[in-house]
Amino acid sequence: MKYTTFVGLDVHKDTIAVAIAKDGREAAESLGTIINRTEAIAKLVRKLGPAKNLYFCYEAGPCGYGIYRQLTVAGATCMVAAPSLIPRKPGERVKTDRRDAKKLAQLLRSGELTPVWVPDEKQEAQRDLLRAREDTQEDIVRKRNQISKFLLRLEKRPPHGVKAWTIKYWQWLNGLDFNQAAQGIVLKEYIHALEEAEARKKRLEEEITELVKYSEQAPVMAAFQALRGVGLITAATVVAEAGDLNRFDSPKQLMSYVGLVPSETSSAGSRHQGRITKSGNAHIRRVIVESAWHYRRQPAIGAELKKRQEGQSEEIKAISWQAQHRLNLKFRRLSGRGKPSQTAAVAVARELLGFMWAIAQEIRQKNNLQKIS
Repeated sequence: MKYTTFVGLDVHKDTIAVAIAKDGREAAESLGTIINRTEAIAKLVRKLGPAKNLYFCYEAGPCGYGIYRQLTVAGATCMVAAPSLIPRKPGERVKTDRRDAKKLAQLLRSGELTPVWVPDEKQEAQRDLLRAREDTQEDIVRKRNQISKFLLRLEKRPPHGVKAWTIKYWQWLNGLDFNQAAQGIVLKEYIHALEEAEARKKRLEEEITELVKYSEQAPVMAAFQALRGVGLITAATVVAEAGDLNRFDSPKQLMSYVGLVPSETSSAGSRHQGRITKSGNAHIRRVIVESAWHYRRQPAIGAELKKRQEGQSEEIKAISWQAQHRLNLKFRRLSGRGKPSQTAAVAVARELLGFMWAIAQEIRQKNNLQKIS
């Protein structure tokens, strides 16, 4: 579509700096600042209209997607740009809201901005629930570390052979005595805070289980769980954070979106690949790398995996079995070459995403055949 006006918005909690770049090569023009309210944005659209000729953009940030949805409903086009991929000049030393808005308008006109995927309201709600569960898990780890460091400072060590946070460890923990009553109170408060966090995590997981049942992507999430190491939380996180995997033209695009592709420096005929870029969705990257560790073991279909595969097509089961062989072999080869196990897990995680993309493709083809028939 032919746009006549490109609008850059530098969005903050209370204000929005506005700049426009007309179609052509003229420099962007600042329109000042408006308040960050629905009425003010609607007035801006009417002032610059007609809406169908307007192309807005702003950086992804804490203000969310409300502005995107309002502009889209109004008939305008809007892009939410990835902040880490916005081109920046090395010599720039002055940064103001007006400059940022003008820069966004010019980059939008020249096509140099990279959009982020914008979820609908249901997908965003699912994402919020999963991220709340992730925050709770981090809180549990933090509280466990508080207890461990507290006991270490007081030279309280579990009996030999008792692993941390097992049933025997909890029995030992609850039976500890201290010379100072205050220290016993501290431990009880730490334990109480940990138990509250674990109960909160359990409640959130129950809510996620219920929400997934009624999701449009429920068949996809169930199919993802046919893969070894991919449980409900991992499958739901991938769908909530990335949406429909069929929107990626190739597995490599999905891997890049998650930030699991190697960084590269090439010049004058030399090519060097370094660590992964990490310039992608960190939430998916975390759960996929955790899942990748399951492929250290030899291929097998245990009772839990067999239960998750019930009702899945033979094609999806075949993809899962192929993934087990290929990824286990990759893990063993990298470890055999002296690579750290963490490096091997990241490499396996990258290919695991490829198998998830293949499953999404299989489900799409199946749905297309059902529609034709």
